[in-house]
Amino acid sequence: MSIESSRMSSLELRAGLGLAGIYALRMLGIFLFLPVFMPYASHLPGSDPALGGMAFGIFALVQACLLIPFGMWSDRVGRKRVIYIGLALLAIGSFIAGSATDIYTLIAARALQGTGAISAALTALLADLTREEHRTKAMAMIGGSIGVTFAVSLVVAAKIEHWIGVPGMFRLIGCLAIAAALGVKFVVPDPVISRFHSDAETKANRLPDILRNPDLLRLNFGVFALHAAQAAMFAVIPFVLTKVLQLDKSVQWHIYLPVAALGFVLMVPAIIYGEKKGKLKPVFLGAIILMLIAQAGMAFGLVSFTNIFALLAIYFVAFNVLEATLPSLISKMAPADAKGTAMGVQNTAQSIGFAVGGGLGGVIYKHQGTMPTFLFCAFLMLVWFVIGLGMRPPMKVSSKMFHLGDDWRGDANALRQKLAACDGVLEVAVIPEESAAYLKVAQAGWDEMAVKQLIDSTL
Repeated sequence: MSIESSRMSSLELRAGLGLAGIYALRMLGIFLFLPVFMPYASHLPGSDPALGGMAFGIFALVQACLLIPFGMWSDRVGRKRVIYIGLALLAIGSFIAGSATDIYTLIAARALQGTGAISAALTALLADLTREEHRTKAMAMIGGSIGVTFAVSLVVAAKIEHWIGVPGMFRLIGCLAIAAALGVKFVVPDPVISRFHSDAETKANRLPDILRNPDLLRLNFGVFALHAAQAAMFAVIPFVLTKVLQLDKSVQWHIYLPVAALGFVLMVPAIIYGEKKGKLKPVFLGAIILMLIAQAGMAFGLVSFTNIFALLAIYFVAFNVLEATLPSLISKMAPADAKGTAMGVQNTAQSIGFAVGGGLGGVIYKHQGTMPTFLFCAFLMLVWFVIGLGMRPPMKVSSKMFHLGDDWRGDANALRQKLAACDGVLEVAVIPEESAAYLKVAQAGWDEMAVKQLIDSTL
C-alpha cells in the first residue's frame, strides 16, 4: 500500500461537495420551514395547531421509516437509481404541497415529500467514491452542509416567504430537487466499484448489537430528545415573536441571525476543549444543562426582547455543541465494524424526534398554550441529563480505515491479530469482502507506520 496522499483527489472533491449539497437539500425540507410553517399551516382551511404540527412532523416520520430500507435497497439496485427515485418523490410531494388548499392535502403532500429518504444512499455513494483515508473529510462536508443549511434557513426563510409565500417555497424545493437530480447525473461521478461499507452503511446483522448497547441507547435518546424539542419549540417561537415583540415574520431573522452566529462561535472552543482534553462527557452534560435552562426559561421568561434574545442565544450555543458532539460520541462508542449501523440508527432517531416534537408540540400548544409546550421541551432535557449521567466517558480514540486492495486474499484473522498488537491500536475489524481494515486507535501514541507496514506486507 502506497503512502496515503494528504489531499483529496478532484474526483473525491466533486463527490464530496456535490453530495453535501444534495444532502443539504434534503434538510431544507425541514429547516427552511421551521420559522414559517406553523403560522402558514394554522391558516389553512380545517387546520389547527395540532394538525399543523402533524403536517410538519409527518415529513420526518416517513423519513425515519424509510432511511435504513432505502440505504439497503441502494445496495441491490444501485445508489444513483435510488437517489433519482427519492428526489422525484420529494419533487412531486413538494409541488403538491405548493398547491394544497387545505390542511389534509398538505399532510398527505408532506408525507410524500418524506418518501424521498435518500440520505443513506447518498452516504453509501460517497463511500463508493472516496478512499478510506479521506472518507472522514468527505463525511465532514456533509455534516458542515447540515449546519450551514440550518443557520441559513433561519435567516432567509422569512425573506423567501415574503417574496413567494410558503406555497412558492414548496415549489422552490421541488425545482431544487430536479436540479439536484441533474447534479447527480452530470456532476457527481459514477463509482467504478460499488460495495458495502461498514463505516457508512447499516448492516442488518449488527442492528441487535447496536440497539442493545447502553451507551449508544443513551445517545440515541439524546438525538431524539434534541430534535423533538427543536421541532416543538419552533411550533411556538414564531407566534411568540409576533405576539410579544410584534415582529413580522419578514423581520424575525433579525433575532435568528445574531443568536445563531453567537451559538456557532461559542461552540468552537467548547468542542476543542472536549476533544483535546478528553472532557467530552462534561462538555456534553453541560450543554444539556444549558438546553434545559433555555427551555425552562422560555416557559416563564418570554416577556421582553432582552429575555427572548438571551434565551435563544443560550439555546443555540447548547444546540450547536450537542449537534457537534453527538456524532463524535457515537463514532467513538460504536464497534469498529458497525459505525455506519450506529449512524443509521442515529439518523432514524433524529427523524423520529422531529416527527414526535412537531406533532406533540402542536397538540400541547393547541390545548395548553405556550408555557406547557416549553415545559415539555425542558422535561425532555431533564430526562436526557439523568440518562446521560450514566454514560461512560468516551475514550480518546479515532477511527482509521485502510484499503487492502481489491484482490486481497490474505488471512483476515492473522492480520487482525497482528494489527491489534501494534502500539495504540485498541480495536480491529478486517473485512475481506470490503477489502478494508477498520481500526480504533488512541488519538496520541499509536504506531501508524507499523500498521501501514503490516498491511503492505500482506499485499
